[in-house]
Amino acid sequence: VQLVESGGGLVQPGGSLRLSCAASGFTFRSYYMSWYRQAPGKERELVAGLSSDSTIRNYADSVKGRFTISRDNAKNTLYLQMNSLKPEDTAVYYCACRAGNYWGQGTQVTVSS
Repeated sequence: VQLVESGGGLVQPGGSLRLSCAASGFTFRSYYMSWYRQAPGKERELVAGLSSDSTIRNYADSVKGRFTISRDNAKNTLYLQMNSLKPEDTAVYYCACRAGNYWGQGTQVTVSS
């Protein structure tokens, strides 16, 4: 099983980034998938989750209206579109399949002027 995140980087406040997570080694289309993040000195927190058929989305209050989770089951890929980024969004972002306890290695997002 592999989950490989990409798309992180340095962005100014108010900017946007799109994270991707390429999945392999399991039946991606059958599982609820999530994005988590962990900022320095803080616990890992759930950012967003998406059901296997994309009908159910869940977001942390702190990102509602700014972030959008989506998936392409044909490409075995999970996405996180992040708009109106704030310095407090700075963290390592992880893709996860909690049902299988599968985690990616993370991608760094830094929001700073």
